[in-house]
Amino acid sequence: MVAIRSLETAVPQNVVRQDALRDLFASQPAFGRLGKRLVTAAFDASAIETRHTVLDELVPGAGPEHPAFLEPGAAAPGTGARNAAYVAHAGPLALEAARKTLASSGAQDLTAQDVTHVITVSCTGFSAPGVDLAVAQGLRLAPSTQRLHLGFMGCYAAFPALRAAQQFCLADPAAVVLVVCVELCSLHLHVTDDTDTIVANSVFADGAAAALVTARPAPVGTPLLELDAFESALVPEGESEMAWTIGDQGFDMVLSTYVPRLLEQNIGEILKPLLARDARLDGRAPASVDRWAVHPGGRSILDRVQTALELSEGQLADSRDVLREYGNMSSATILFVLRRILLGAVDGPERVAALAFGPGLTVESALMTLRRQPATIAAPRRPAVHRQPVRQPTS
Repeated sequence: MVAIRSLETAVPQNVVRQDALRDLFASQPAFGRLGKRLVTAAFDASAIETRHTVLDELVPGAGPEHPAFLEPGAAAPGTGARNAAYVAHAGPLALEAARKTLASSGAQDLTAQDVTHVITVSCTGFSAPGVDLAVAQGLRLAPSTQRLHLGFMGCYAAFPALRAAQQFCLADPAAVVLVVCVELCSLHLHVTDDTDTIVANSVFADGAAAALVTARPAPVGTPLLELDAFESALVPEGESEMAWTIGDQGFDMVLSTYVPRLLEQNIGEILKPLLARDARLDGRAPASVDRWAVHPGGRSILDRVQTALELSEGQLADSRDVLREYGNMSSATILFVLRRILLGAVDGPERVAALAFGPGLTVESALMTLRRQPATIAAPRRPAVHRQPVRQPTS
């Protein structure tokens, strides 16, 4: 029973209201008349109220009227300068999330000395030594602690990280794996009339989240998110609709307005293999799942997924709340949603389905069981999960 025992988050101190950030962008002289209209429309339709950023200059009144990071073209800081800002801020923010996770009530029987593996995730900057070492040294982990970094995968990358953590724990039941996602998306904001870039500017933000994953039995009553099954899928026709590339003035996001429609058209079929992993869900409507954690990539994405899966407002409430309060923090965002679900654990088991989307167009999904650690762990009450049969080699 590999489970998430503890899940905590961290955000930069700078918080910016969406309407203030909209006005700051729209006031940049490099925008033409069309660009200003697109900025207003995208920001107002985002369903976001606040975002966090490591950049002081994006806070109204705290920086210049025309921030350097928003200068057009070659006048803006280059990729090297943006990456230097990433190196300065990513490690401390990741470490804050990790410390909070180890200090939470879900990890009351564990310490930093129990951590055997660290998995870090980020797509908004590069450095070597990187965030994984900053976390390991900041927590004073043993030099023998195994470290793995998953880089440049995008918004869905928390799922490969959790899947790897699960495999480590299945291989060694005593393992304790710390998964840390940290993203500083605001470092790559651009001023341009390009529609995809304006949409990206309207939703992306900074944040970090850390999860403690282990198969060790938890103290009685501890909320758990058991990791039961994972699935991966591709929507090939969406390969050019969502992309993350490195440019001369930072990283360039392609986030086509066609992505939500592609998800709506394909998500039902994509989820069938995942739901088939649970005998109680196989063949049933997705709405029969108790709780949903859907990556809030944007308002339209949540709207389209909700329609396609016939989910209730309550089933998407956690995802919409995270979008409203924090925006899209790439890989860290789904962990913000799962944290809210973990904190809402009740005594009886509940089924949780989680989804995230990224370049490819890649769709990652997971089935989890939300419950509290019972007094007896020999026969946990939870729906049976079908395991994929092992294929024997043929000669």
